[in-house]
This record gives sequence, structure tokens and C-alpha cells, in this order.
Amino acid sequence: MIIHRSPLPDVAIPEIAITDFVMKEAARIPDRAALIDGPTGRTYTYGQLSGAIRAFAGGLRARGLGLGDTIALMSPNIPEFAIVFHGAAVAGVAVSTINPTYTAEEVRFQLRDSGARLLITIAMFAETASAAAQDSSVEDVLIIGDPPEGMTPFTSLMGAPIDQVAVDPREAIVVLPYSSGTTGFPKGVMLTHHNLVSNLVQVEDALDVEDGEVVLAVLPFFHIYGMQVLMNFFLSRGATIVTVPRFDLEQSLGVIQDHRITRLFAVPPIVLALAKHPLVDKFDLSSLRQVFSGAAPLGAEVALEAAARINCEVVQGYGMTELSPVTHVTRIGGFKPGTCGVTLPNTECRIVDTETGEDQPVDGVGELWVRGPQVMKGYLNNPEATAQTIDEGGWLHTGDVGFIDADGHMTIVDRVKELIKYKGFQVAPAELEALLLTHPGIVDVAVIGVPDDEAGEHPRAFVVVRDGSGVTAEDITEFTAKHVATYKVVHDVVFTDTIPKSPSGKILRRLLRDQGPA
Repeated sequence: MIIHRSPLPDVAIPEIAITDFVMKEAARIPDRAALIDGPTGRTYTYGQLSGAIRAFAGGLRARGLGLGDTIALMSPNIPEFAIVFHGAAVAGVAVSTINPTYTAEEVRFQLRDSGARLLITIAMFAETASAAAQDSSVEDVLIIGDPPEGMTPFTSLMGAPIDQVAVDPREAIVVLPYSSGTTGFPKGVMLTHHNLVSNLVQVEDALDVEDGEVVLAVLPFFHIYGMQVLMNFFLSRGATIVTVPRFDLEQSLGVIQDHRITRLFAVPPIVLALAKHPLVDKFDLSSLRQVFSGAAPLGAEVALEAAARINCEVVQGYGMTELSPVTHVTRIGGFKPGTCGVTLPNTECRIVDTETGEDQPVDGVGELWVRGPQVMKGYLNNPEATAQTIDEGGWLHTGDVGFIDADGHMTIVDRVKELIKYKGFQVAPAELEALLLTHPGIVDVAVIGVPDDEAGEHPRAFVVVRDGSGVTAEDITEFTAKHVATYKVVHDVVFTDTIPKSPSGKILRRLLRDQGPA
């Protein structure tokens, strides 16, 4: 067995509840802004946030909710998200976070599977929430802000403040995010207090936050990346978080300029916009200390182009919901183009050949397996899926293919199930996507494998071109032929207006597979 360990020393992880860890700075800086609603300026100081969390926890307990219970939260990024999340945690209640763009049917599936007793949302999604709550375990739908007539305001749950309910950090489930559902039915990921606290401690050194930093929260809190790396981590460091309900490039650039944002956490489409969109030149982004990309592979050329344009380091990390979520991160000043950075402390990795099952040494390509305190407890109500993902040795099989180089940096090549087999050769869609995005006439791209009688599969590229560029399919074929081996050259091109992606930035390849050539 070949185990790749972190070049960073192990860290001590406290055995405490997540909110005790996240709010540890509140007493020191009670008057500092903790959360600011970007569009309106509505603000909670650390003192106000702490009080609201404890009051919401008291209200949940007074209503009879406690250990073993779950509530659902379906909301965009607003300050109250943190109140609900941490109020539930203090009360010993788990929160299942729901994508607010889901249909009623999708929401109902998650409500039923999680057994949520309450659903908390905003007025914009009240109709969907009410429909979804039918035939579920939900007892009431509560509205943050002004509720529609006949609906219950979220503030009605505020009660006498309480302190943290006693929990076993290693056993108590605190959050139930659901996997993206890009393949099969979504699965509830059981994350404990210890999972979340561990990961926040593991990234402390690498992210190197200075006191008083201001971070833009554009990535959704309902997704593990926004929830942990943005909301929980930066609250634990006493930073100020400016929230926006959804990504709008012009609005986000304005917030960065007006609030002097020091950190931007992004997904590849946002980095692509920073690299190529003309709006970027109209704003002062000089306060940015770092742009950090995750959730999907970021091509080295796009990262370098964006960094040069905004004069700021653009790096990436790696993680997944089942890993709370981070396992690899690029430290300040440690950028190595195309890589996800180094393995976090207290984390072990194996690179396992997908064909032979043999462990791979440095620079060997295979599936990434991870073991550490951030590995989930399992999938809710799904022991079979849990057993398929976490083996008897405690190794979580990520389904991602990559390699670790001599410097300890990891590079993700692609997903195991997305690798294209062309005449026995493996073709990685992410590699071709990163290459094609360097073409000046291409705005966005996705590559999938399609059946081929002769080759088994061949790559098909869905391409969004820049207006007026005049790029043709022949141009794309010639361009790829200059840069990659013959079996990787793209001969099958479909021009499209948009590339379908999940809220976390992952390309929804299953939707592209349903599309034929134009």
C-alpha cells in the first residue's frame, strides 16, 4: 500500500460542537460586522448574530425539537441562513440544506428522505415550499422576511436563548446536504460536528486569514463549499462576510469594489468571467488578496489569465460534499498552475489504478482515495451506497482521477465514470476543456464521450463561441490537433448557447448526453 501523506504537520482537533468553534471570536469582537446582506446593507454584528442563534435554538427546543430531529432550510445567501444553521446546531437539531431552485418534486424527495419536521425558506419560494411540504413529515413552513398571507414568519420561532445542548461531536449529525444528483438519486450526506470542526481546523494554516478580512459569499451556503469554506470558516476567523443571493457579475464586481473584499471564493465559470468578460475592467478589484476556485477542475491557462488581469493570485483546491469538503488546498504563495494544492493535515491519500487496483507512486495516475477526520459518517438511509463509497479500511473512494507530484501537489484529471475510452486509450474531458478554453474565440466548453462503432467512444465538444469570432468546427479540430495526441483530437463539435451546470459549477454532462448534434 502506498499512502501519500500531507507535507503539513498534523493539527489538534478540539472535541466540540460546530457552533462553539465557529462563534469562538464573537466575545472578542461583538461590534464587528459578521454578516452583511450585499444588496441591502442589512447587517448582523457578531454580538447580534450570537444572540439570534441562541434565541432560535431556544425556540426550537421550546417547540419540542432536539437530538435526532431534522429541519430543512431552503434559502439563498442571506445573513439569516447562519442563524438557522447554527441555531439548529446549538439545539442539537440537524439541518438539511436545499437548493432553492429545485422543483417542488425535488424538494419533496429531500424532505421525505431527511424526515424534516420544519421547512424554512423565503417568500420567493413559498409556493414551491408549500407544495413540496404536502405528503411529507413537515409540520410547518416558516418564512424569513415578510411572509405571504396565512404563512408563519421565521421570527415566531425565536425563544428564550439557550446554550449548546450536549452532543457527542463524533456521532451527532449536524448537517445533511444532498449530493448533486448528477448521477442517480440525490443522497443525504451525514456530516457530524466533528467532521465540520475537523475540516475548519485543517484549512486554517493554508488559508492564512488575517484579522479583519472581508469575504464575498457568492457561492451558495446550501452547498458544502459555500457552507463550510465561506460561512463557517470565515465566521470562525472573525471575518466579515458580505452575502449576495445569486451570482450576478456586475453586482459581484460592485460589491468587491465597494466593500474592499479581500477574498473571493469561486467556481471555474466565475474565474472564466474574471479572465474574459469586458465588465471586469470597469471595477477596482485591487483589494483582492486571493481568488480561490473549487468544485470543478480549473484549467491552468484560465487561472493564469484571470490572475494577470486582476493582479491577484488565482488558485484552486479540491474537495467533495462527503469530505466536509476540503482535502487539498493551495497555500498563500504556493500556487502551482493546474494543481489543487497539497494534502491537508491529518489526511491520507492513495492513488489507485482504476483497471488493476494497484496503488500508484508519485506521478502515477489513478482514482483518489481519502482517509481522515473529515470523511462523512455515511449516506442517510443508504447503507449500500455508503459501503460502495467508504471501504472497510475507512478509505473514501472519490471517483476522481488524478496524480500527486513530487512537490506533493495534486492534479485532478477527471472523473472515473467520465473518462472517454477511445480505442483503449483514456481521454479526459477536463483536459480537452482546459485546452479549448485557451482558444481566444471560445467562451465556454464541455466535452463528453459518445458511442463510436469503430473506436468504442470518441470525444464530442459542446462549444460556446464569442460573438463575431467566426470559429468553425474545422478550426476547433485543427486547434486541438496542434496540442494533443491523435486519439484526443476533437472531430465532433456541437455549437451551443450555454453549458448546463449545477449551482456549484459542475458540468451536467448527463444533460449534454441527451442532446445530439445540432
